[in-house]
Amino acid sequence: MVDARERVLLVHPGGPFFKRRDAGVWSIPKGMCEPGETPTAAARREFREELGFDPAPEQLFDLGQIKQSGGKIVMAWAFSGEWDPTLVRSVTFELEWPPGSGTLQVFPEVDRADFFEGPIALEKAIVAQRPLIERALAWARTRSG
Repeated sequence: MVDARERVLLVHPGGPFFKRRDAGVWSIPKGMCEPGETPTAAARREFREELGFDPAPEQLFDLGQIKQSGGKIVMAWAFSGEWDPTLVRSVTFELEWPPGSGTLQVFPEVDRADFFEGPIALEKAIVAQRPLIERALAWARTRSG
Protein backbone atom coordinates (compact mmCIF):
# COMPACT_ATOMS: atom_id res chain seq x y z
CA MET A 1 0.00 0.00 0.00
CA VAL A 2 1.29 3.44 -0.94
CA ASP A 3 1.50 6.08 1.77
CA ALA A 4 -1.17 8.75 1.11
CA ARG A 5 1.61 11.34 1.19
CA GLU A 6 3.11 9.73 -1.91
CA ARG A 7 0.13 10.55 -4.09
CA VAL A 8 -0.21 13.58 -6.32
CA LEU A 9 -3.37 15.59 -6.95
CA LEU A 10 -3.96 16.30 -10.64
CA VAL A 11 -6.82 17.96 -12.48
CA HIS A 12 -8.33 17.06 -15.84
CA PRO A 13 -9.17 19.99 -18.13
CA GLY A 14 -12.84 20.53 -18.84
CA GLY A 15 -14.39 21.28 -22.19
CA PRO A 16 -14.84 19.34 -25.40
CA PHE A 17 -11.20 19.21 -26.53
CA PHE A 18 -10.04 16.95 -23.70
CA LYS A 19 -13.24 15.03 -23.00
CA ARG A 20 -11.94 11.70 -24.33
CA ARG A 21 -8.24 12.25 -23.63
CA ASP A 22 -6.48 10.98 -20.54
CA ALA A 23 -2.74 10.30 -20.63
CA GLY A 24 -0.62 13.42 -20.99
CA VAL A 25 -3.38 16.00 -20.41
CA TRP A 26 -3.80 16.10 -16.62
CA SER A 27 -2.17 19.00 -14.83
CA ILE A 28 -1.32 20.41 -11.47
CA PRO A 29 -3.82 23.09 -10.41
CA LYS A 30 -2.30 26.30 -11.75
CA GLY A 31 -2.95 29.82 -12.97
CA MET A 32 -1.58 33.31 -13.37
CA CYS A 33 -0.69 35.71 -10.55
CA GLU A 34 -2.95 38.75 -10.45
CA PRO A 35 -1.28 42.18 -10.15
CA GLY A 36 -0.03 42.63 -6.58
CA GLU A 37 -0.77 39.01 -5.65
CA THR A 38 1.94 36.88 -4.07
CA PRO A 39 2.65 33.52 -5.68
CA THR A 40 1.40 31.70 -2.57
CA ALA A 41 -1.85 33.68 -2.58
CA ALA A 42 -2.24 32.88 -6.30
CA ALA A 43 -1.74 29.18 -5.58
CA ARG A 44 -4.45 29.23 -2.91
CA ARG A 45 -6.80 31.15 -5.23
CA GLU A 46 -6.23 28.60 -8.00
CA PHE A 47 -7.02 25.74 -5.62
CA ARG A 48 -10.28 27.54 -4.78
CA GLU A 49 -11.14 28.33 -8.41
CA GLU A 50 -10.24 24.96 -9.93
CA LEU A 51 -11.24 22.69 -7.05
CA GLY A 52 -13.42 24.59 -4.61
CA PHE A 53 -10.82 23.80 -1.93
CA ASP A 54 -8.65 26.23 0.04
CA PRO A 55 -5.63 24.63 1.70
CA ALA A 56 -4.29 26.41 4.75
CA PRO A 57 -1.02 28.32 4.12
CA GLU A 58 0.88 25.97 6.44
CA GLN A 59 -0.20 23.00 4.27
CA LEU A 60 1.48 24.42 1.15
CA PHE A 61 5.00 23.67 0.04
CA ASP A 62 6.90 25.23 -2.83
CA LEU A 63 7.80 22.94 -5.76
CA GLY A 64 9.79 25.62 -7.56
CA GLN A 65 9.23 26.44 -11.20
CA ILE A 66 9.54 24.94 -14.66
CA LYS A 67 9.43 26.31 -18.18
CA GLN A 68 6.85 24.61 -20.40
CA SER A 69 7.51 23.98 -24.11
CA GLY A 70 5.59 27.12 -25.16
CA GLY A 71 7.82 29.25 -22.92
CA LYS A 72 5.28 29.62 -20.10
CA ILE A 73 6.90 29.68 -16.65
CA VAL A 74 4.92 27.65 -14.09
CA MET A 75 5.54 28.17 -10.37
CA ALA A 76 3.95 25.41 -8.37
CA TRP A 77 2.84 24.60 -4.86
CA ALA A 78 1.49 21.36 -3.50
CA PHE A 79 -0.37 20.76 -0.27
CA SER A 80 0.16 18.20 2.41
CA GLY A 81 -3.11 16.76 3.58
CA GLU A 82 -6.29 15.08 2.52
CA TRP A 83 -9.10 16.28 0.31
CA ASP A 84 -11.98 14.43 -1.35
CA PRO A 85 -11.67 14.88 -5.14
CA THR A 86 -15.36 14.05 -5.63
CA LEU A 87 -16.02 17.49 -4.12
CA VAL A 88 -14.41 19.30 -7.07
CA ARG A 89 -16.17 22.59 -7.87
CA SER A 90 -14.58 24.51 -10.71
CA VAL A 91 -15.07 27.91 -12.26
CA THR A 92 -16.45 27.80 -15.81
CA PHE A 93 -15.66 29.28 -19.21
CA GLU A 94 -17.69 29.92 -22.35
CA LEU A 95 -16.76 28.48 -25.72
CA GLU A 96 -18.46 28.51 -29.09
CA TRP A 97 -19.31 24.84 -29.54
CA PRO A 98 -19.52 23.30 -32.01
CA PRO A 99 -17.08 25.63 -33.79
CA GLY A 100 -18.79 28.00 -36.21
CA SER A 101 -22.25 27.25 -34.77
CA GLY A 102 -22.70 30.61 -33.08
CA THR A 103 -23.77 28.74 -29.94
CA LEU A 104 -21.92 29.48 -26.71
CA GLN A 105 -21.73 26.65 -24.22
CA VAL A 106 -20.46 26.74 -20.65
CA PHE A 107 -17.83 24.22 -19.53
CA PRO A 108 -16.00 23.72 -16.23
CA GLU A 109 -12.33 24.68 -16.30
CA VAL A 110 -11.68 21.39 -14.48
CA ASP A 111 -14.05 18.48 -15.02
CA ARG A 112 -12.47 16.11 -12.49
CA ALA A 113 -9.60 15.74 -10.07
CA ASP A 114 -7.93 12.76 -8.47
CA PHE A 115 -4.94 11.61 -6.47
CA PHE A 116 -2.52 9.32 -8.29
CA GLU A 117 0.43 7.25 -7.17
CA GLY A 118 3.75 8.44 -8.58
CA PRO A 119 4.13 6.35 -11.76
CA ILE A 120 0.49 6.85 -12.75
CA ALA A 121 0.69 10.61 -12.05
CA LEU A 122 3.76 10.87 -14.27
CA GLU A 123 1.94 9.03 -17.09
CA LYS A 124 -1.18 11.19 -16.86
CA ALA A 125 0.52 14.58 -16.48
CA ILE A 126 1.51 17.07 -19.14
CA VAL A 127 5.11 16.16 -20.01
CA ALA A 128 6.51 19.59 -19.06
CA GLN A 129 5.01 19.32 -15.56
CA ARG A 130 6.55 15.94 -14.74
CA PRO A 131 9.55 17.51 -12.94
CA LEU A 132 7.10 19.22 -10.55
CA ILE A 133 5.45 15.89 -9.82
CA GLU A 134 8.84 14.26 -9.22
CA ARG A 135 9.69 17.07 -6.77
CA ALA A 136 6.39 16.57 -4.93
CA LEU A 137 7.00 12.83 -4.66
CA ALA A 138 10.58 13.37 -3.45
CA TRP A 139 9.31 15.81 -0.81
CA ALA A 140 6.67 13.28 0.28
CA ARG A 141 9.28 10.53 0.64
CA THR A 142 11.32 12.72 2.99
CA ARG A 143 8.20 13.24 5.12
CA SER A 144 7.22 9.55 5.29
CA GLY A 145 10.70 8.22 6.02
